[in-house]
Amino acid sequence: MDMLIFNSWHWWTHTGKVAKPWDYIQEGNKLYKDMNYLIAYYKGLTTWARWVNFNVNPSKTKVFFVGISPSHDFGIDWNEPSKSCSSEKEPFSGTKYPAGTPEAWAVVRKVMNRIRKPVYWLDVTMMSQYRIDAHPSTYSGRGRDCSHWCLPGLPDTWNQLLYAALYH
Repeated sequence: MDMLIFNSWHWWTHTGKVAKPWDYIQEGNKLYKDMNYLIAYYKGLTTWARWVNFNVNPSKTKVFFVGISPSHDFGIDWNEPSKSCSSEKEPFSGTKYPAGTPEAWAVVRKVMNRIRKPVYWLDVTMMSQYRIDAHPSTYSGRGRDCSHWCLPGLPDTWNQLLYAALYH
């Protein structure tokens, strides 16, 4: 391959019996039930990083990793406790996002710092946090969808960053 583009965060945020797509995680011969999702995410990314280190030839293949794309389910994250993204029509306008950086971002940073092969990290987290208005729930009239993104919109900006990195 000339390039590999990885993105991993979205499904790790789903919790509860209905939304969570997994109940068990296997590591070696050990099976874990209901492992903490950040620990499971770290283990999954570490496995991915080992694969990249072992299998990718950087002289032939560019590797990209799209960072954490936050959801906006809870208005308390931007100091609006009674809201979710479903009523937002403007980006967050403060100078510092109140909830801070998601814990999963630190997991990505830790794994990325340990990869020996070059991986271009498209760190879209902060810009995505500010776009509380960029989810389909506001525009679709179909309830509260605060983890997916509207097209055109924020994902187009991510693609522009990818395009710039490709030709860097």
